[in-house]
Amino acid sequence: MQTTPVRWTTDDLDFFSSDRKNRYEIIDGELFVTKAPHWDHQTSCLNIGTVLKIWSNETGLGKAAIAPGIIFSDSDNVIPDVVWASHERLKNLLDEAGHLTGAPELVVEVLSPGEKNEKRDRETKLKLYSVQGVQEYWICDSIQKKVEVYRREQAALKLAVTLFSEDELTSPLLPGFTCLVSKLF
Repeated sequence: MQTTPVRWTTDDLDFFSSDRKNRYEIIDGELFVTKAPHWDHQTSCLNIGTVLKIWSNETGLGKAAIAPGIIFSDSDNVIPDVVWASHERLKNLLDEAGHLTGAPELVVEVLSPGEKNEKRDRETKLKLYSVQGVQEYWICDSIQKKVEVYRREQAALKLAVTLFSEDELTSPLLPGFTCLVSKLF
């Protein structure tokens, strides 16, 4: 007997609202459950969010947020580690509850240990962010102290550069932004 897999929706996440120990995301109707991130993971998220916030405050071009919810559709609801959106885009993305309902220009994921977690960030989320119109996607590896930068090229996110500890991270999305990769970890 063949069974049909459960197709999860954004409304189903209400069942887990009292669970503060896990993070729940839905990608293409599939439920992903992860434990609260490691301290070093959270430190990297804070560092990335801080450098983006400082740059944003200096330029007035947009805002950064740590772990915002993005509700792309009823079957695609994720919580990236860090995002940055221009003021122009942000005013069109936020719903009444303060959730993003579309793609910010920049999404950052800090890899969590484990093959499943890495596959989700490198394949499943990369595909989702590409389809949804994210302009740039950074995958940050706090173990290897490196950042893989994916940029939109011909309607898809493609690996543009891999940067290591002593390299400078810059972005055409963020004029004048520069940060030593080692400062992110």
